[in-house]
Amino acid sequence: MSPPPRVAHPSEASVFLEAHPDVQFVDLLIADMNGVVRGKRIERNSLTKVYEKGINLPASLFALDINGSTVESTGLGLDIGDADRVCLPIAGTLSYEPWQKRPTAQLLMTMHELDGTPFFADPREVLRQVIDRFDELGLTVCAAFELEFYLIDQENVNGRPQPPRSPISGKRPHSTQVYLIDDLDEYADCLQDILEGAKVQGIPADAIVKESAPAQFEVNLHHVADPLKACDYAVLLKRLVKNIAYDHEMDTTFMAKPYPGQAGNGLHVHISLLDRDGNNIFASEDPQQNAALRHAIGGVLETLPASMAFLCPNVNSYRRFGAQFYVPNAPSWGLDNRTVALRVPTGSPEAVRLEHRVAGADANPYLLMAALLAGVHHGLTQQIEPGEPIEGNSYEQLEPSLPNNLRDALRALDDSEILARYISPDYIDIFVACKESELEEFEHSISDLEYNWYLHTV
Repeated sequence: MSPPPRVAHPSEASVFLEAHPDVQFVDLLIADMNGVVRGKRIERNSLTKVYEKGINLPASLFALDINGSTVESTGLGLDIGDADRVCLPIAGTLSYEPWQKRPTAQLLMTMHELDGTPFFADPREVLRQVIDRFDELGLTVCAAFELEFYLIDQENVNGRPQPPRSPISGKRPHSTQVYLIDDLDEYADCLQDILEGAKVQGIPADAIVKESAPAQFEVNLHHVADPLKACDYAVLLKRLVKNIAYDHEMDTTFMAKPYPGQAGNGLHVHISLLDRDGNNIFASEDPQQNAALRHAIGGVLETLPASMAFLCPNVNSYRRFGAQFYVPNAPSWGLDNRTVALRVPTGSPEAVRLEHRVAGADANPYLLMAALLAGVHHGLTQQIEPGEPIEGNSYEQLEPSLPNNLRDALRALDDSEILARYISPDYIDIFVACKESELEEFEHSISDLEYNWYLHTV
């Protein structure tokens, strides 16, 4: 059997190790279906071999539920003998881990069959196949994420999270004032270390803003003309934020809705399309007159109900939705309107783009991007018109119509003929099987609220 093709050249390893003689270990990372980073840790002298031959990990890595257990109904576990596949490095992702006490580097990997062909159940491969459709049109996708998270205390109260004490005042924050600079000052050391750590790792994080809940923040990633790389950055940023916060004796959560009555954590996506000359095809003085932009919006809106399981993949995901928290619950679009699902910022004609505002921070970035781009491509090629843009408060004009729970979202995905043309039905089957397994376990559990309501009253 011939060796699998190299994804990254071994010279990348030698150059990095020469520049970082103190590095002792390298974490080999791969994001599973839930966006959870898994992998192996190796010693530095094994890195070149990894670039040459890869490492073996079981295919069942992409059939794990949120607790890390293999969902056997996917067919990727015991049915295939829990067999290995080969994971190869992704070029340009080898970087230093600034939070480690022992000098350590990290490297993103992607899974392949033993003959070198990409493994269909790797979410990164799911996205790559959708991107290929744009290559056929001579278009390049330019993308960026905005990622929201909460800083939380390392100690929970009765199993529930609480905001961390301020390193400056010693008080727990209660402010819900968005963009408040004083709240940035309260956690300045941690937040600045996140930005500096991102710079060390080559992650283009250019700003942190205070969001509308106690100790909630948003990190903005700069746009890049490679949606795979944009998703790589989002995955690595989450890992960076968690580890930097832990160094500051705090935890973080990207859970969609950690607190009742407070804003959830969103994952907004900005998309534009470049032609072969590098021009933004959405650019326009009057976005409503731009046919490509309208059709892209139309396609995303048409596929939005079927995409919800990728955008909101967990039971908790659907607790985010509500008008007071700026989470749209109907297919809608508008110009400079934050109450709609698809916002079109119009500050500069050359920077006109789509801002997708539905997904939660608990979404897998690769699957979220794949679903979004499938809708864009569908709209462009089928010339789908989106209808008139919403002016004013969309929540007062549109009835909620998107799936509002995981079971309905999974059914919509499973029944979608459009998404099945972009995302392998075999992969959709695996995703649905994993999420149905989680849902079944959740529905068989008994909550504290049920005991409080029913134990002594019925």
